[in-house]
Amino acid sequence: MNFRDGYELLIATILSAQCQDKTVNQATVRLFQLFPDVKSLAEADLAQVEDCVRACGFYRQKAKSAVETAQAVVARFGGQIPNKLEDLVTLKGVGRKTANVVLGNVFGIPGLTVDTHVKRISQRLGLTASQAPEQIEIDLMGQIPQAIWTDFSHQVIAHGRTLCLARKPLCPQCQLRLCPARLA
Repeated sequence: MNFRDGYELLIATILSAQCQDKTVNQATVRLFQLFPDVKSLAEADLAQVEDCVRACGFYRQKAKSAVETAQAVVARFGGQIPNKLEDLVTLKGVGRKTANVVLGNVFGIPGLTVDTHVKRISQRLGLTASQAPEQIEIDLMGQIPQAIWTDFSHQVIAHGRTLCLARKPLCPQCQLRLCPARLA
């Protein structure tokens, strides 16, 4: 996703649920022109925000979460995006996945982002048997060096989008020699 700072990444990630990054990038161009900082979004008219993010799907809930998150950041964190997981997850529409995205990409604090791709590929590689994102994160924490958690997440997500597809993985093109599918 395209972003210039923590505010933009936080809001874009909230909007990204069940939506492609390309669509979020298109929606946020107008959104961030109209509301260039967290304070302006906190004071925004909800209908105007809804109009900006309509293409992202679930636009009413996403717009509400974005505005309420901005209001909370202004009221509780002095307008600064928090740099602690336990603070970020208290914001509307922010779970561990979104918090780890912000921590890793804005603050350089390693985090494992367990999205649908990380979940699927971690299971295929035998790194976890869990279905629960929080347990998958814990399982991966025990196997992946902390210094590379953020990069690992990016690389696995990219791999899941390009080669290790959900319905038909492109195993012959895959370079992962440790994958059980390649070893079979």
